Amino acid sequence: MQTKILGLIAGNGKFPILFAQKAKSQNYKVIAAGIKGDTSFLLKYFVSEYSLFKAGELKKLFSFFKDKGVTHAIMAGQVSQRNLFKNDVVFDEDFQAIFDSLKDRKADTIFSAIADKLKENGIELVDSTFLLKDCLASKGVLTDRKPDHEELEDIEFGKEIAKRMGAVDVGQTVVIKRKAIVAIEAMEGTDKTIYRGGKIAKTGAVIVKMSKPNQDLRFDVPVIGPRTIAIMKKCSASCLAIESGKTLIIDKDICLKMANSAGICIVSV
Repeated sequence: MQTKILGLIAGNGKFPILFAQKAKSQNYKVIAAGIKGDTSFLLKYFVSEYSLFKAGELKKLFSFFKDKGVTHAIMAGQVSQRNLFKNDVVFDEDFQAIFDSLKDRKADTIFSAIADKLKENGIELVDSTFLLKDCLASKGVLTDRKPDHEELEDIEFGKEIAKRMGAVDVGQTVVIKRKAIVAIEAMEGTDKTIYRGGKIAKTGAVIVKMSKPNQDLRFDVPVIGPRTIAIMKKCSASCLAIESGKTLIIDKDICLKMANSAGICIVSV
């Protein structure tokens, strides 16, 4: 990729900030489009240009990128589908045309259609991990504590369920206890799924987060971070299994320190 200008469509969490920091260290100029209700206000301090858009304001977003000379962009952080179902949301003509043409309202369907519309407007959506390969999980047990026999069985069971759910674009995370499916992620996101499932399980829940079988790395890449571990601790979950080479770990050293302190096991499979 020749350009040194990158557009950033920023969702929630720290992923957009991590990407912006990495891009800046490699002399990219980052032009960020935040989504109202999702994007942290702190992002504006890490990018060259920043503007905030409401969900459904595609035409304004396209114009913003074009005016700034953006020809390549990434999506970083989850953009909540819930924003599209709020009573006060207003779609512009570009977004309304996309929404009306969708065969369903699954995340991949929506974001693939947006990627196609970006391309029509001269903006190529690229792999959101291309500057962050060193943040992808390596294979093995990442914490001091290794999983016990029961947790290993739950991980194996949960992997299959998570892959099946990912294949139909339901979610990437499942909560398992003693080979029982306690919770499955849907539109509410990973954090709320973990908390909901952990509270049902009481103690010892195993969290399994996998990539989709045909994961499109342009959007919806599996991500964990300190917030993930904090929520697991809060609901007494005991083990987290993620997919090696396909899961981004935000602030890895902090994550592992928090997990070790709480006796939580993290396994990258």
